[in-house]
Parts: sequence; structure tokens; C-alpha cells
Amino acid sequence: MRDDPVRVSVIAPDPVLEAGTRSALEGSPEVRLAVGEQRPDVMVVVVDRVADPVLDLVRRTRAAEHRPEVVLVATELGPMEALHAIATGARGLLRRRETSGPRLAHAVLAAAGGDCAVPPDLLDGLLEHRAEGAAPGVADAWGAAGLSERERAVLRLVANGHETSEIADELCYSVRTVTTVLHDVTQRFRLKNRAHAVAYALRAGLL
Repeated sequence: MRDDPVRVSVIAPDPVLEAGTRSALEGSPEVRLAVGEQRPDVMVVVVDRVADPVLDLVRRTRAAEHRPEVVLVATELGPMEALHAIATGARGLLRRRETSGPRLAHAVLAAAGGDCAVPPDLLDGLLEHRAEGAAPGVADAWGAAGLSERERAVLRLVANGHETSEIADELCYSVRTVTTVLHDVTQRFRLKNRAHAVAYALRAGLL
């Protein structure tokens, strides 16, 4: 666990919404708003819809030199939009109507810690739509290399929002084993992180 607060920046379509989002985060002692030229650990992006310009913004943010994590807060957010956002590199997804200060802070802290925060019902929708919208070549790549039953079991629990220690308890593995499984999958398929692995496994219909 990190001792210093997570530095956060906020991008929103209008100043009032941006100010409200910043105010909501100020209530968490574990979060500090980035000021001036400070580089954020996490970027909170508030949007109406997860359209192509938003996905491009996520890509650019994740490609920046200091590679901040991204938490998306959207007015409209369905399973397929969530799937594309995670595959693009977003670590956290929230609907605006459900976003309180504590919930937003939780998503920010999860993103900074390498985990992915997604509403439970949205994860259910992701699983239901897992075979839809597979990118060309993705299913073939996953299918050729394959996933072991252990790898699928771990990724299913990651997709359901479980922490590493919870996955270890559920599957009767050590935390080190779970970490190794996730590392192996991300390295084998040249993925960025566990959220990216889950997204592409879902898109390829392997979960």
C-alpha cells in the first residue's frame, strides 16, 4: 500500500462539472488533486458518451510519458462501450448517476493500485456480450495460443471485480500463483494489464 496520496487530474466537458468532480474527490484523504505542472497518477475523464474521441483521449493519456491511469465517468455506459473503454486502457468505469465522492475515490485508488473498478451489473453485461464485437485477428490469436482452465478461472474472477487475495482464497491458490498467472497471460498476449487481458478474453469469447 502506498503511503503518499494518489495525485488526480479531472477533465470534464464544462467548468461546473469539472469543479463538482474535483470537489467530490477532495473529501478523500487518500487522494490529492494535481496542481500546476504536477503529473497525475490517475486522470478522471467525465463524458456524456464513450465515443471514438473519448477512446482516442484514453489512448493518448495512456501513451503519455508518465502513463497515468484513466477512470471514465459517463452519462451513458453500456456493456459494449465499457468493453471498448477497457480494451483501450481505461482502468475504472462509472455511471454519472451512480457516482458519489467515496465511489469515485474508490475507483481512483483501485486504478492507481493496478485494479479495475466496474459496476457489477456492467460486468454481467460484459460477460453476456463476450462473443460480440471481436476485433479482427483477436479471436484467432487467443484461440491459437489458448487459455488453460486455471487462467480462465483467474480471469473470470478478475472480471467479477475480485482482488488478488480474494482470487487466491476462492481458487485455493497462493497470491503468488495468481500474480504469476496474470503476468503470464499479459506477457504472452502482449497486453498492458489485467483489465486489458479480461477485455480481450471477453471479446474473443474465451470467458
